[in-house]
Amino acid sequence: MKPAIPCTALLLAALLSIGWTTGAGAAAALPAIGPIALEVDLSDAPRKLFHARISMPVKPGPLTLYYPKWIPGEHAPSGPLGNVAGIRFTANGRTLDWRRDLVNMYAIHVDIPQGASTLDAAFDFLSPDGGGQFGQSVSATPKIVDLEWNQVLLYPAGYASRDITFEPSVKLPQGWRYGTALEPAGTRGDGIHFQSVSLNNLVDSPLIAGEYFRQVDLAPGARVPVYLDMVADGPENLAMTPQQIGHFRDLVKQAYALFDSHHYGAYHFLLTLSDNTGHFGLEHHQSSDDRTWADFFTKADTALVGATLLPHEYVHSWNGKFRRPGDLWTLDFNSVPEKDDLLWVYEGLTQYWGMMLTARSGLWTAQDYRDAMALTAADMDHRPGRTWRPLQDTADEASILYYVPGAWANWRRGVDFYPEGALLWLDVDTKLRELSHGRRSLNDFARLFYGMDNGSYVTRTYGFDDVVASLNRVQPYDWARFLRERLDTTRYHAPLGGITRGGYRLAYTDTPSTYFKANDKLRKISNQMYSVGLLISTDAASKGLIQDVLWDGPAFKAGIGAGMQLVAVDGRAFTPEVLNEAITQAEGSAAPIQLLVKNLEYYRTYAVDYHGGLRYPQLERVPGTPDYLDRIIAPLKPKTF
Repeated sequence: MKPAIPCTALLLAALLSIGWTTGAGAAAALPAIGPIALEVDLSDAPRKLFHARISMPVKPGPLTLYYPKWIPGEHAPSGPLGNVAGIRFTANGRTLDWRRDLVNMYAIHVDIPQGASTLDAAFDFLSPDGGGQFGQSVSATPKIVDLEWNQVLLYPAGYASRDITFEPSVKLPQGWRYGTALEPAGTRGDGIHFQSVSLNNLVDSPLIAGEYFRQVDLAPGARVPVYLDMVADGPENLAMTPQQIGHFRDLVKQAYALFDSHHYGAYHFLLTLSDNTGHFGLEHHQSSDDRTWADFFTKADTALVGATLLPHEYVHSWNGKFRRPGDLWTLDFNSVPEKDDLLWVYEGLTQYWGMMLTARSGLWTAQDYRDAMALTAADMDHRPGRTWRPLQDTADEASILYYVPGAWANWRRGVDFYPEGALLWLDVDTKLRELSHGRRSLNDFARLFYGMDNGSYVTRTYGFDDVVASLNRVQPYDWARFLRERLDTTRYHAPLGGITRGGYRLAYTDTPSTYFKANDKLRKISNQMYSVGLLISTDAASKGLIQDVLWDGPAFKAGIGAGMQLVAVDGRAFTPEVLNEAITQAEGSAAPIQLLVKNLEYYRTYAVDYHGGLRYPQLERVPGTPDYLDRIIAPLKPKTF
């Protein structure tokens, strides 16, 4: 007989009726439960196998267990359930039958027999060996393991996640060292034990470990520690110059100067340096899971293009973790879906501040910042999908858009609330400065909106009206109308008011910037979206693959589609250089560019009627206008805690 399913909808309604909030006085769903012992054996991590054992207090009768579904920061029901295998339940030495829920696949039902007070569970997590996003991407190599605790746990339904206590422990391969925001409780046997922690804080505290590990103190002498914990596939990738260390220390000081607060007891950047794992950043309150190229510290191009990763995730400690949209703060990780409508604040404002802090800390020069902003502006200004999908909808549909293919991205649109969100908040910042004649800015909003409860990491939620009210406290204006116009309007061109009001304009030249060239090189692409309208792979395994075609652009009008493969240009085998030469020669000719393209097993030559030359974005200074853009990235007076 299948046990009854807890009525989570009725439970949530009851909680809301008594004012269940994120504050200290919040009501619990049921009395707190725990501690639940969680033992994770990572000694098989080199072959991508994680072994989990769980022991939890129970009472006889029907029990529903959840596997985390909505993972904070991933903004989607992305818990990697398909990688769970070998589930076993026992109580009083007896193996128990179980059944998966037919509606919520992340729920498992089991009957606890009379006389049992403890349920033991065990399963294996088959760590991905390719593809995927976030925790669904590769997280282990022969020398590295990145553990997200939500991958290896089950918890009882009916409880608020903050009221479930876990006692986690982990076993590592011999000689490996680790980094995490969790507090150690000692070493017993061959495992590392951590202090008891709520389910909320456990999921919020990933762990990295590896044979090659290094920790750098980014706040030496400060009362509040900040560390850069690094693992790599080889020791050479852990090399940092004193100048690089200085820039990351300045990042901490500049963040403190911006927000005038911190919301952690200690902070750990958890940085994975590998070409064999997924590459992304995932925010946490007292740490960040940052994964990037192996040569991040040793190659100038990689450092330039990847420079915003750590600043972006660090900003999230304030924006996204401490202050969070109410619809992204839910009862647990399963029973109530998240709503992503305010991701243009959560992610867009973080993108804006992340780029800004990259420049303020010295990780970028002022020119690097302008070149990166020019590429962002050009990319969003070549988004014909903006004619039918407003920016707001890219946030509303984020849980789908994170996982769509890259083909036709300019027409479909993707998670544009990151780059266009940065443009929107630049628009807000420069408008604040214009209205106040340079006396007020988003720096003031940052201190007002995130500066309370210094040292606390109890989440405070907000809504659209709270953002508007705080902007009005900084500088009175019709901010609701200002924001909604930019969020809800459908038009071809991007909102570039922040750039023009900041004293610059978006322009194009036939010479790519250092940042543009580095971006193409690192991502193995040839970006000609602003000329013939093509984005082409230069990777050896997929050379010539057309990743995207500008909707209604020159190549599109000629009949070329995404997913085809460019073989030759004007009779010569395709290389980026050959294509660039053809674009340049066509500028002084009436003859179209002839592109030989493969579509599955069929070949065809397409005549692309384009004569506008090479076009690479840059920001040009407009004489006689306020230099707000330059003032925005000027470092603030450093501050420490």
